[in-house]
Amino acid sequence: MSARMREVLGRTLVELRHEPTAKRVRGFLDDTLVVDTDRAVLVWEPRRVVPTYAVPLADLGGEVLDAGQGRDGEDDIGFPLPDLGSRPVLDPRVPFAVHSTEGRPVTVTFPGGSRAVAGFLPADPDLAGLVILDFAGVDLWLEDADRVVSHPHDPYSRIDIRTSSRRVQVAVDGRILADSTRAMLLYETLLPVRFYFPPDDVLVELEPSDTRSWCAYKGEASYSSVRMPDRLERDIAWRYESPLDDALRVSGQVAFFDERVDIVVDGAARARPITPWSQRATDR
Repeated sequence: MSARMREVLGRTLVELRHEPTAKRVRGFLDDTLVVDTDRAVLVWEPRRVVPTYAVPLADLGGEVLDAGQGRDGEDDIGFPLPDLGSRPVLDPRVPFAVHSTEGRPVTVTFPGGSRAVAGFLPADPDLAGLVILDFAGVDLWLEDADRVVSHPHDPYSRIDIRTSSRRVQVAVDGRILADSTRAMLLYETLLPVRFYFPPDDVLVELEPSDTRSWCAYKGEASYSSVRMPDRLERDIAWRYESPLDDALRVSGQVAFFDERVDIVVDGAARARPITPWSQRATDR
Protein backbone atom coordinates (compact mmCIF):
# COMPACT_ATOMS: atom_id res chain seq x y z
CA MET A 1 0.00 0.00 0.00
CA SER A 2 1.15 3.52 -0.70
CA ALA A 3 2.39 5.55 2.28
CA ARG A 4 1.43 9.18 2.73
CA MET A 5 4.64 11.19 3.06
CA ARG A 6 3.36 13.15 6.07
CA GLU A 7 2.81 9.88 7.91
CA VAL A 8 6.30 8.71 6.97
CA LEU A 9 7.76 11.95 8.34
CA GLY A 10 5.69 11.59 11.48
CA ARG A 11 7.13 8.13 12.12
CA THR A 12 10.72 9.32 11.72
CA LEU A 13 10.13 12.41 13.90
CA VAL A 14 10.61 10.34 17.06
CA GLU A 15 14.03 9.13 15.88
CA LEU A 16 17.49 10.69 16.16
CA ARG A 17 18.33 11.87 12.63
CA HIS A 18 21.36 13.43 10.96
CA GLU A 19 22.53 14.60 7.54
CA PRO A 20 26.00 15.86 6.57
CA THR A 21 26.11 19.21 4.78
CA ALA A 22 28.67 20.27 2.19
CA LYS A 23 28.30 23.95 3.11
CA ARG A 24 31.09 25.84 4.82
CA VAL A 25 29.70 26.71 8.25
CA ARG A 26 31.17 29.50 10.35
CA GLY A 27 30.14 30.84 13.74
CA PHE A 28 31.16 34.13 15.37
CA LEU A 29 31.10 35.09 19.03
CA ASP A 30 31.82 38.73 19.95
CA ASP A 31 33.06 39.24 16.35
CA THR A 32 35.57 36.40 16.81
CA LEU A 33 35.50 33.37 14.53
CA VAL A 34 34.98 30.34 16.79
CA VAL A 35 33.68 27.73 14.33
CA ASP A 36 34.94 27.14 10.80
CA THR A 37 34.18 23.83 9.17
CA ASP A 38 33.13 22.18 5.95
CA ARG A 39 32.34 18.97 7.87
CA ALA A 40 29.25 20.08 9.77
CA VAL A 41 26.37 17.69 10.27
CA LEU A 42 22.71 18.66 10.67
CA VAL A 43 21.18 16.88 13.66
CA TRP A 44 17.54 16.52 14.65
CA GLU A 45 17.08 15.13 18.15
CA PRO A 46 13.93 13.01 18.56
CA ARG A 47 10.78 15.14 18.25
CA ARG A 48 12.81 18.20 17.18
CA VAL A 49 11.23 19.64 14.03
CA VAL A 50 14.24 21.74 12.96
CA PRO A 51 17.92 20.79 12.86
CA THR A 52 20.93 22.33 14.51
CA TYR A 53 24.64 22.18 13.71
CA ALA A 54 26.92 19.45 14.99
CA VAL A 55 30.59 20.31 14.51
CA PRO A 56 33.68 18.07 14.66
CA LEU A 57 35.52 18.68 17.91
CA ALA A 58 38.68 19.22 15.89
CA ASP A 59 37.08 22.20 14.08
CA LEU A 60 36.21 24.08 17.29
CA GLY A 61 38.47 26.89 18.43
CA GLY A 62 37.66 26.21 22.10
CA GLU A 63 37.69 23.80 25.01
CA VAL A 64 34.83 21.44 25.81
CA LEU A 65 33.92 21.18 29.51
CA ASP A 66 31.29 19.12 31.33
CA ALA A 67 28.16 21.12 32.12
CA GLY A 68 26.32 18.84 34.51
CA GLN A 69 22.89 17.34 34.06
CA GLY A 70 20.76 18.45 31.11
CA ARG A 71 16.98 18.65 31.04
CA ASP A 72 15.30 15.63 29.51
CA GLY A 73 12.62 16.03 26.86
CA GLU A 74 9.80 14.30 28.69
CA ASP A 75 6.53 13.63 26.88
CA ASP A 76 4.82 16.59 28.56
CA ILE A 77 7.34 19.05 27.07
CA GLY A 78 6.58 20.46 23.64
CA PHE A 79 3.59 21.33 21.49
CA PRO A 80 0.97 19.22 19.71
CA LEU A 81 0.91 18.37 16.04
CA PRO A 82 -1.73 15.61 16.19
CA ASP A 83 -1.45 14.52 12.58
CA LEU A 84 2.29 13.90 13.03
CA GLY A 85 1.99 11.76 16.14
CA SER A 86 0.70 11.52 19.68
CA ARG A 87 3.81 12.95 21.37
CA PRO A 88 4.39 16.72 21.48
CA VAL A 89 6.98 18.11 19.09
CA LEU A 90 9.94 20.20 20.16
CA ASP A 91 9.75 23.32 18.02
CA PRO A 92 12.38 26.12 18.09
CA ARG A 93 10.79 27.71 21.17
CA VAL A 94 11.76 24.70 23.30
CA PRO A 95 15.17 25.57 24.82
CA PHE A 96 18.35 23.89 23.64
CA ALA A 97 18.86 22.59 27.19
CA VAL A 98 15.97 20.15 26.63
CA HIS A 99 17.43 17.00 25.08
CA SER A 100 15.52 13.96 23.86
CA THR A 101 18.41 11.60 23.20
CA GLU A 102 21.17 10.12 25.34
CA GLY A 103 24.27 12.26 25.71
CA ARG A 104 26.25 14.67 27.83
CA PRO A 105 25.70 18.45 28.15
CA VAL A 106 28.90 20.46 27.79
CA THR A 107 30.07 24.06 27.72
CA VAL A 108 32.46 25.27 25.02
CA THR A 109 34.84 28.05 26.10
CA PHE A 110 37.13 30.03 23.85
CA PRO A 111 40.58 31.55 24.47
CA GLY A 112 40.31 35.12 25.75
CA GLY A 113 36.53 35.05 25.52
CA SER A 114 34.15 36.25 28.18
CA ARG A 115 31.32 34.01 27.00
CA ALA A 116 30.77 30.32 26.43
CA VAL A 117 28.41 28.32 24.23
CA ALA A 118 26.22 25.43 25.39
CA GLY A 119 26.81 22.15 23.61
CA PHE A 120 25.76 18.52 23.70
CA LEU A 121 27.79 15.37 23.04
CA PRO A 122 25.32 12.75 21.74
CA ALA A 123 25.97 9.17 22.83
CA ASP A 124 25.02 7.72 19.46
CA PRO A 125 28.10 6.13 17.81
CA ASP A 126 27.16 7.54 14.39
CA LEU A 127 27.69 11.03 15.84
CA ALA A 128 30.91 10.27 17.70
CA GLY A 129 33.43 13.12 17.61
CA LEU A 130 30.73 15.76 17.06
CA VAL A 131 29.40 18.40 19.43
CA ILE A 132 25.91 19.83 18.85
CA LEU A 133 25.98 23.59 19.47
CA ASP A 134 23.26 25.88 20.75
CA PHE A 135 22.40 27.89 17.63
CA ALA A 136 21.09 30.83 19.68
CA GLY A 137 24.27 30.94 21.75
CA VAL A 138 26.36 32.06 18.78
CA ASP A 139 26.09 35.69 17.63
CA LEU A 140 26.39 35.09 13.88
CA TRP A 141 26.20 31.98 11.72
CA LEU A 142 27.25 31.94 8.09
CA GLU A 143 26.74 29.25 5.48
CA ASP A 144 29.41 30.08 2.94
CA ALA A 145 29.02 33.91 2.89
CA ASP A 146 25.29 34.11 3.68
CA ARG A 147 23.85 34.70 7.15
CA VAL A 148 21.57 32.04 8.64
CA VAL A 149 18.96 33.05 11.23
CA SER A 150 16.76 31.11 13.67
CA HIS A 151 18.14 27.65 12.80
CA PRO A 152 19.97 25.89 9.97
CA HIS A 153 17.95 25.22 6.85
CA ASP A 154 16.40 21.79 6.57
CA PRO A 155 17.38 20.39 3.13
CA TYR A 156 14.07 18.49 3.09
CA SER A 157 11.87 21.51 3.81
CA ARG A 158 10.81 24.21 1.38
CA ILE A 159 8.58 27.20 0.73
CA ASP A 160 6.30 27.70 -2.28
CA ILE A 161 4.37 30.93 -2.85
CA ARG A 162 1.45 31.06 -5.27
CA THR A 163 -0.83 33.89 -6.37
CA SER A 164 -4.54 33.23 -5.79
CA SER A 165 -7.60 34.74 -7.45
CA ARG A 166 -9.98 33.07 -5.00
CA ARG A 167 -11.90 35.21 -2.54
CA VAL A 168 -10.34 34.78 0.87
CA GLN A 169 -11.93 36.27 3.99
CA VAL A 170 -10.63 36.37 7.56
CA ALA A 171 -13.01 36.77 10.49
CA VAL A 172 -13.07 36.64 14.28
CA ASP A 173 -16.44 36.30 16.05
CA GLY A 174 -18.12 37.15 12.74
CA ARG A 175 -16.16 40.38 12.28
CA ILE A 176 -14.39 40.51 8.90
CA LEU A 177 -10.71 41.40 9.32
CA ALA A 178 -9.59 40.98 5.71
CA ASP A 179 -11.28 40.34 2.36
CA SER A 180 -9.28 39.82 -0.82
CA THR A 181 -9.10 38.24 -4.25
CA ARG A 182 -5.36 39.00 -4.38
CA ALA A 183 -4.03 36.89 -1.52
CA MET A 184 -0.67 35.16 -1.78
CA LEU A 185 -0.64 31.56 -0.56
CA LEU A 186 2.52 30.44 1.20
CA TYR A 187 3.06 26.69 1.47
CA GLU A 188 5.74 25.46 3.89
CA THR A 189 6.62 21.86 4.65
CA LEU A 190 4.62 20.44 7.60
CA LEU A 191 2.85 23.77 8.28
CA PRO A 192 -0.63 25.01 7.33
CA VAL A 193 -0.97 27.12 4.20
CA ARG A 194 -0.68 30.80 5.14
CA PHE A 195 -2.72 33.51 3.42
CA TYR A 196 -0.91 36.82 2.92
CA PHE A 197 -3.04 39.90 2.15
CA PRO A 198 -2.20 43.24 0.56
CA PRO A 199 -2.48 45.86 3.33
CA ASP A 200 -5.29 47.61 1.41
CA ASP A 201 -7.41 44.45 1.76
CA VAL A 202 -7.12 44.40 5.56
CA LEU A 203 -10.33 46.02 6.85
CA VAL A 204 -9.40 46.66 10.49
CA GLU A 205 -6.81 48.77 12.20
CA LEU A 206 -3.71 46.79 13.09
CA GLU A 207 -2.02 47.85 16.31
CA PRO A 208 1.74 47.19 16.04
CA SER A 209 3.37 45.36 18.93
CA ASP A 210 6.99 44.94 19.98
CA THR A 211 6.89 41.19 19.31
CA ARG A 212 9.38 39.83 16.81
CA SER A 213 10.20 36.35 15.60
CA TRP A 214 12.70 34.93 13.16
CA CYS A 215 12.22 32.28 10.51
CA ALA A 216 15.19 30.60 8.85
CA TYR A 217 13.46 30.85 5.46
CA LYS A 218 11.49 34.10 5.68
CA GLY A 219 13.49 36.34 8.04
CA GLU A 220 12.27 38.70 10.77
CA ALA A 221 8.53 39.02 11.35
CA SER A 222 6.84 41.94 13.11
CA TYR A 223 3.46 41.43 14.78
CA SER A 224 0.21 43.35 15.12
CA SER A 225 -2.88 43.04 17.29
CA VAL A 226 -6.57 43.63 16.59
CA ARG A 227 -8.83 45.29 19.15
CA MET A 228 -12.15 43.50 19.48
CA PRO A 229 -15.15 44.92 21.41
CA ASP A 230 -14.37 42.81 24.48
CA ARG A 231 -10.64 42.05 24.21
CA LEU A 232 -7.36 42.61 22.42
CA GLU A 233 -6.42 39.80 20.05
CA ARG A 234 -2.72 40.21 20.67
CA ASP A 235 -0.17 39.36 17.98
CA ILE A 236 -2.80 37.79 15.74
CA ALA A 237 -1.19 39.06 12.52
CA TRP A 238 2.33 39.42 11.20
CA ARG A 239 4.30 40.61 8.22
CA TYR A 240 7.83 40.47 6.82
CA GLU A 241 9.00 43.97 5.94
CA SER A 242 12.42 42.88 4.64
CA PRO A 243 12.11 39.16 4.01
CA LEU A 244 14.82 36.74 2.95
CA ASP A 245 15.00 35.65 -0.68
CA ASP A 246 12.59 32.72 -0.29
CA ALA A 247 9.78 35.03 0.88
CA LEU A 248 10.31 38.17 -1.22
CA ARG A 249 6.90 37.77 -2.88
CA VAL A 250 5.08 38.37 0.43
CA SER A 251 7.13 41.40 1.44
CA GLY A 252 4.96 43.84 3.41
CA GLN A 253 1.84 41.68 3.17
CA VAL A 254 -0.23 40.69 6.20
CA ALA A 255 -0.93 37.16 7.42
CA PHE A 256 -3.17 35.97 10.24
CA PHE A 257 -2.86 32.92 12.44
CA ASP A 258 -5.28 30.42 10.88
CA GLU A 259 -5.33 28.75 14.30
CA ARG A 260 -7.05 31.79 15.88
CA VAL A 261 -9.25 33.16 13.07
CA ASP A 262 -11.88 31.84 10.69
CA ILE A 263 -10.73 31.53 7.07
CA VAL A 264 -13.35 31.36 4.33
CA VAL A 265 -12.22 30.58 0.78
CA ASP A 266 -14.78 31.11 -2.00
CA GLY A 267 -17.54 30.77 0.58
CA ALA A 268 -16.22 27.55 2.15
CA ALA A 269 -15.02 27.72 5.76
CA ARG A 270 -11.69 26.07 6.51
CA ALA A 271 -11.10 24.10 9.69
CA ARG A 272 -8.75 25.73 12.16
CA PRO A 273 -5.48 23.78 12.21
CA ILE A 274 -3.94 22.58 15.48
CA THR A 275 -0.33 23.68 15.80
CA PRO A 276 1.97 25.08 18.49
CA TRP A 277 0.44 28.51 17.68
CA SER A 278 -3.14 27.52 18.46
CA GLN A 279 -3.05 29.25 21.83
CA ARG A 280 -3.56 32.99 22.11
CA ALA A 281 -0.41 34.98 22.73
CA THR A 282 -1.67 35.82 26.25
CA ASP A 283 -1.86 32.09 27.02
CA ARG A 284 1.64 31.15 25.84
